[in-house]
Amino acid sequence: MRWLADECIAASLVASLRQSGHDVLYVTEYASGLHDVDVVELAKHEQRLLLTEDKDFGDLIFRRGRAVPGIVLIRVASENLRLQAERLATAIDQYGDRLFGQYLVIEEGRFRSRPLWED
Repeated sequence: MRWLADECIAASLVASLRQSGHDVLYVTEYASGLHDVDVVELAKHEQRLLLTEDKDFGDLIFRRGRAVPGIVLIRVASENLRLQAERLATAIDQYGDRLFGQYLVIEEGRFRSRPLWED
């Protein structure tokens, strides 16, 4: 699966995805300090799922109408990297390619999902 990891994502989580065989472009390595609008544009251009902990992307997507292939928002405390990795792996197993076209929120005890656009 192709991912764009926002710079707020821990390097260890990026490494975990890569070790699992995912293609991850990490904003920190690619263009640190990239503005959120440009991150969304990069995800769209590269056809990558956007992985972030930043709730502001929801505003860009739903209120400002920015298109993105899919977005996964991690709402598990960043101090608990092991749980973040476990929950993300579970979400990938459960949703797979259906993450594209979705806004998925990963919480400690549940997933919340909504389509990015109506058919």
